[in-house]
Amino acid sequence: MASEDVVGKTSATIANLAEEAKIASEGVKAPSRHALLSICKSLVAGGVAGGVSRTAVAPLERLKILLQVQNPHAIKYNGTIQGLKYIWRTEGFRGLFKGNGTNCARIVPNSAVKFFSYEEASKGILWLYRQQPGNEDAELTPVLRLGAGACAGIIAMSATYPMDLVRGRLTVQTDKSPSQYRGIAHALGTVLREEGPRALYKGWLPSVIGVIPYVGLNFAVYESLKDWLIKSRPFGLVEDTELSVTTKLACGAVAGTMGQTVAYPFDVVRRRMQMVGWKHAASVVTADGKSALEYTGMLDAFRKTVRYEGFGALYKGLVPNSVKVVPSIAIAFVSYEMVKDLLGVEMRISD
Repeated sequence: MASEDVVGKTSATIANLAEEAKIASEGVKAPSRHALLSICKSLVAGGVAGGVSRTAVAPLERLKILLQVQNPHAIKYNGTIQGLKYIWRTEGFRGLFKGNGTNCARIVPNSAVKFFSYEEASKGILWLYRQQPGNEDAELTPVLRLGAGACAGIIAMSATYPMDLVRGRLTVQTDKSPSQYRGIAHALGTVLREEGPRALYKGWLPSVIGVIPYVGLNFAVYESLKDWLIKSRPFGLVEDTELSVTTKLACGAVAGTMGQTVAYPFDVVRRRMQMVGWKHAASVVTADGKSALEYTGMLDAFRKTVRYEGFGALYKGLVPNSVKVVPSIAIAFVSYEMVKDLLGVEMRISD
């Protein structure tokens, strides 16, 4: 697919820029053993952060997806509290965490690549920016951080998108579903066999568009808030140039809330497009024989969703998502920095 080629070129460009920045700053021809070790530690820290944060909010994550894709002809989940109670009553405690194993298997490499790509993209973008006359001593600005965050999000999402698609389907299937995926490998094989390889990237376009404000704003707002707090030291929140864990949690919460609110309609459309073409789909999608809408593309999905369900349908599941996104994003960032500090990773941009 052409879009995949674009993402691949973007990834390669960022990697090359990051390498050039290392060579320019360190005066060496190849990454040192210490640099490679730092890269590995960065990947570990990002992976742990993603796994811990998603597991902590798994019940809300599952409910959000169920609300996004359930057939409007037969509503089973109607709100956060009612939805969680319904899952508990019909599927038990394990039902609250259905799909979490698949989510962790996807989110660990996703978060690892995302955090690593962000830091490498930041170095490359800053190096490019400093090549312009008058910017030799420039530092990262919110706009540059936004670009680095968006690049990181697109690279990570594209690399793991097939797992996200099967994770969505595994999450919504219940014991009453006419056919069961038995796990990640079985789901991937079934989709490939019945729907073809392109089906693994259904909903990719709204994901790419939505990830730009979502991940971009997450990183830009979080890093900018940290810098502002350290420099201005308001309300005595900073001591010795270090932020407390509570303050970092607050920064992560603000960043996550802003990002998810802007990008949420794209997430709804992505999930609905992922369900299209699913033979023997889960009962929550088919609603006891009442077929769900078919979409020919992203714009068609937006148009039909608004036409048949109203504009508010683009925000179905927003409440549980808002409840989960604050601790999820905050825990992800704080876990990343704690693991990074524990492993002794030096992440500062080279001059």
